[in-house]
Amino acid sequence: MGAFDSKTVIVTGAGSGIGRATAVRFAAGGARVACLDVNKQGVDETVATIGAAAGEAIGVETDVTDEESVKAAVTATVEAYGGLHVLANVAGIGGFRHTAAETLDHWSRVVAVNMTGPFLMSREALPHLLAAGGGAIVNVASTAGIKGAPYAAAYCASKGGVVSLTRALALEYAKSGVRVNAICPGGVVTPLIGSFVPPEDGDDALIARLVAPNEAFAQPEDVAAAITFLASDDATHITGAILTVDDGLTT
Repeated sequence: MGAFDSKTVIVTGAGSGIGRATAVRFAAGGARVACLDVNKQGVDETVATIGAAAGEAIGVETDVTDEESVKAAVTATVEAYGGLHVLANVAGIGGFRHTAAETLDHWSRVVAVNMTGPFLMSREALPHLLAAGGGAIVNVASTAGIKGAPYAAAYCASKGGVVSLTRALALEYAKSGVRVNAICPGGVVTPLIGSFVPPEDGDDALIARLVAPNEAFAQPEDVAAAITFLASDDATHITGAILTVDDGLTT
């Protein structure tokens, strides 16, 4: 039997990168996976990948910043599979900008996707997790949420918010059987990494602070492994944890 047999899992940001790798890994463990992303083509590709490996998945085009879209996605998942046991909040955006040149629109969009999205998804998922007798929420934050990163004020603030949201929910639902943890990746080889282009006049010494000691980047599958571990019964007594997957960047 797989670690997630008879379990229903929602993965946001499942259209590419860490989200896709996470959805595929959950399905390989026997889960029925609802793949959510604003990118419908990406979602369809992820569902096809899971299906080709004899896994079970549905794709739901979802904007995690839109309350009604989130409600509809969770409802569709529960109607399709009869319940919910795990939520993996992976969707995220980011990029480098001088703070003095930051716009309110860009700031608001980053915060909406990275922090409000996990809140909305968690709020809608929690009644179903509680109805199932407990479950797990795993949020993807970032090392930028626990240490400073230059030219990324919006990203740092939003991911720091995810870290605090994780701890708040973990405490609030500790007696209910719902565990809430977060992963803080460092550099990962995904489409998102292309958004992080330092300003032309950026300070090289500051940029160097973002590089792990071994100068390595993780693969999406490395982060997916940590997410599925925290969602599994192997992590039954782990809640409120902030797990770094960063090759020692925050050491």
